[in-house]
Amino acid sequence: MGDILIVDDERDIRELISDILKDEGFTTRLAGTSDEAMAQMNKEPPALMILDIWLKDSNMDGIDILKSVKRDNPEVPVIIISGHGNIEIAVAAIKQGAYDFIEKPFNIDQLLVVITRAMETSRLRRENSELRRKDVTTAEMIGSSPAFRALKSQLDKVTKSNGRVMLSGPAGAGKEIAARYIHANSERANGPFVSVNSASIEADRMEEVLFGRESAGRGVEPGLLEQAHGGVIYFDEVADMPSGTQSKILRVLTDQQFQRVGGGDKVRVDLRVISSTTRNLEAEVAAGNFRQELYHRLNVVPVDVPSLAERREDIPELAGHFIAAFNKSQGLPLRELSEDAVAMLQTMNWPGNVRQLKNVVERVLILGADKGEIEASEIPGDAQPAGSEEGRVILSGSLATLPLREARELFEREYLLTQINRFGGNISRTAGFVGMERSALHRKLKSLNVVTSSRSGARVATVAEEEEEEDA
Repeated sequence: MGDILIVDDERDIRELISDILKDEGFTTRLAGTSDEAMAQMNKEPPALMILDIWLKDSNMDGIDILKSVKRDNPEVPVIIISGHGNIEIAVAAIKQGAYDFIEKPFNIDQLLVVITRAMETSRLRRENSELRRKDVTTAEMIGSSPAFRALKSQLDKVTKSNGRVMLSGPAGAGKEIAARYIHANSERANGPFVSVNSASIEADRMEEVLFGRESAGRGVEPGLLEQAHGGVIYFDEVADMPSGTQSKILRVLTDQQFQRVGGGDKVRVDLRVISSTTRNLEAEVAAGNFRQELYHRLNVVPVDVPSLAERREDIPELAGHFIAAFNKSQGLPLRELSEDAVAMLQTMNWPGNVRQLKNVVERVLILGADKGEIEASEIPGDAQPAGSEEGRVILSGSLATLPLREARELFEREYLLTQINRFGGNISRTAGFVGMERSALHRKLKSLNVVTSSRSGARVATVAEEEEEEDA
């Protein structure tokens, strides 16, 4: 049922408790001094500890042992027993993290009830932790483009080590997914993954959130660093970490220990650190906004996470993955993308990267039809066409869905309409700008059915009505 460590300086008491627990199906270990107790804890943490407050001939009393256990093995429930109990001792024990306090001479049935409840609470906490870890390990890396394959190759290499990783890339590109992938495929996969959003935590609360706190009124409250013990802590947008906290994190990376806010004891942690940023940290260091020593310690293995614009080939696969995920999690329609919709998605501008694509897919599934292919017309019109990159041509989604001949004709028509109207209907200036002879431009405009006319005192270019073209 469970392994229970019984710590009491009275041999008869610890053996009596042991015999009772064995009859109930538990396995037990016994310790008569603090040294024996800590040796047993270091050998293998028990499922539960029964701890006497007063221990003769020991270097530590029960409260000291309790502090040590809760610092290094916070998941182990501790039940305090004492023949000299009073309300102050009980309160002190509970504040330090004890599950309950029982005064000697204790009722056996009462002790068994408390043990059963403590074990059940511990089991539920472990199950919740396992569920969170299971969710982490199912984080998938989706894609097959050259940029994606290069990223995944880098990530696969760093999973084999314990080195600190710095993930750089634009917002929404998937840096946290990359961090979770490293964790899920490393030797720490069974440990916790704790994410720290440096930008969302108020500066005056950052240290309390990271390091935890100790106070007379609320006892020990573990921070995120403590919760990540044995696993990975992920600093998202690390450039937003307050300068005062940066120096303390640097100390944690050096010593693997820290003090809680308001506390005096050192808390030891075993962590792998992964960080991410959308900024140029070297520039932040030069500007005095980020500590150079911390930058070098975090940037052991730099990994660039590409934007969605750099991996457009992955868009159909990513969209299909999101459609399946929303169907499973929310019951949204399981629809496929039409060729036109795929072309539209691949030619749109994605400043929000993969996160924006996911939001667009969810929006289409919520507002669209219940079945049938997703058409290009269903894609939200507020997304802008691609082409902001230097040297790229602006290509609308609708243009990308046409055969080359029709697309070329449509592009030339729209391009020349734009240029003529830009120059106020002046054909000579337009011809000079576009690099055509005036006579050649006239012939091209005629073939494209583009005419100029006066409107409200200005000459504008328009597409002639079909009937007018036929009459001509």
